[in-house]
Amino acid sequence: MAWSLSDMIELGHRHARLEAERRLDPLMETLVESPSYEFHPLGLGMSGGDRVRRYYAQFFESFMEKIVGYELLHEWADERAVVQEYDIRVRDGGIAETHRVIGILFAEDTPDGRTRLGGERIYASERCVRLMAGDVFDEFEPLASAD
Repeated sequence: MAWSLSDMIELGHRHARLEAERRLDPLMETLVESPSYEFHPLGLGMSGGDRVRRYYAQFFESFMEKIVGYELLHEWADERAVVQEYDIRVRDGGIAETHRVIGILFAEDTPDGRTRLGGERIYASERCVRLMAGDVFDEFEPLASAD
């Protein structure tokens, strides 16, 4: 059975819903065994299931507690990716901030022929990425150059 646009949208929406529900194990099941996350324009990233699991654990415990609201502005999709643009409103130390975030959830085929998310490319300010990543930010590595 071929992977379709509706399959990709369903997978992207399931991942986003599980993230909003703070359901770590089911969320990790939407990802390949060793997902990769890229943070642009910072040029930093991380990969591997253990690191991504730690990222989400602290994301749920720390960052999501700061969120006071969010709005999905736009969404685009094709058979291999779902792109979501958000405004996320947070309160950190009494200061209200709004951050624009674009996340690209991309598909990757697994060795057993299933399709999961290979990870995410996140476009956000350094301040926002530091808030989302917490201590895991210190584990990010420079992305390999495209040259």
